[in-house]
Amino acid sequence: MSDEMPTDLEVVPNPPPLPDRPDDGHKGLFGRVLVVGGSDAMLGAPVLAGTAALRTGSGLVQLALPRAMVPFALSITPELTSLPLGENPNRTMLAEAANKADVLVVGPGMGTARLARLRLWRLLTVDKPAVLDADALNLIAASGEWPATTSLRAVLTPHPGEMARLMPLIGGSDPAGGPPRVPTDDAGRLRVAVAAARAFKQVVLLKGKRTVIADGRRVYVNTTGDSSLSKGGTGDVLAGIIGSLIGQGMERFEAASLGAWIHGRAGEIAGKKLGPRSVLARDVVEAIGEVLRAM
Repeated sequence: MSDEMPTDLEVVPNPPPLPDRPDDGHKGLFGRVLVVGGSDAMLGAPVLAGTAALRTGSGLVQLALPRAMVPFALSITPELTSLPLGENPNRTMLAEAANKADVLVVGPGMGTARLARLRLWRLLTVDKPAVLDADALNLIAASGEWPATTSLRAVLTPHPGEMARLMPLIGGSDPAGGPPRVPTDDAGRLRVAVAAARAFKQVVLLKGKRTVIADGRRVYVNTTGDSSLSKGGTGDVLAGIIGSLIGQGMERFEAASLGAWIHGRAGEIAGKKLGPRSVLARDVVEAIGEVLRAM
């Protein structure tokens, strides 16, 4: 990976507007989102992602998660629908649900066990737009290479730790000989995001202060957000927001840029109400409506 700043990038100064929403629209017009995730230790992650997608305007959101978790997930957000998953990763139900969806959100709380890896690799062959988050990225990093057979048109949403795990796949290394690290300066973060977008031929959203979104030829650096978002679960909320916007018809780079802006602004609003120390991921979800109303 080159240490030089790319010179052939279009810098996008502002996120795009929200997609149109006709007054006479119905749920079938506003996107069907399939969230695939959940494990014994992490039920909340897919629920937060799915609930955020609904708050952002999706018409239908389905959670595909282990069967035993379904009643608990729907008791938190009953507006979600479910696809109970069993122990057989080769069942056709998941593939059928993916084919019916307008967009997939894969990874929140998924874990990295064998069954999760098999499900992910099955979904990578589906020709759909998708958001790959959290353990989906960790599983890909652990495989040692970007899956050459993937048909997904994805937005990857790594935080710096996940991005560091992905860096060996794009030739990244630490000059000092240690494990790869994501630079902390703006220029360095931009270089890493652009290199990953070009290597994987996907949209990459590198989280952090001044989140960077790159698709290989365009880059947007987000300006919203503060330490109110420094809690577990807020990344799952972001994945759900982006998935919702894609499902409503937005192109991936634009959905990721606008999603980062909405997510950051929702965190700011929640922080003003509760104080930045006290904000929970669910408070960020609740603030999404206020952000969209203001827009």
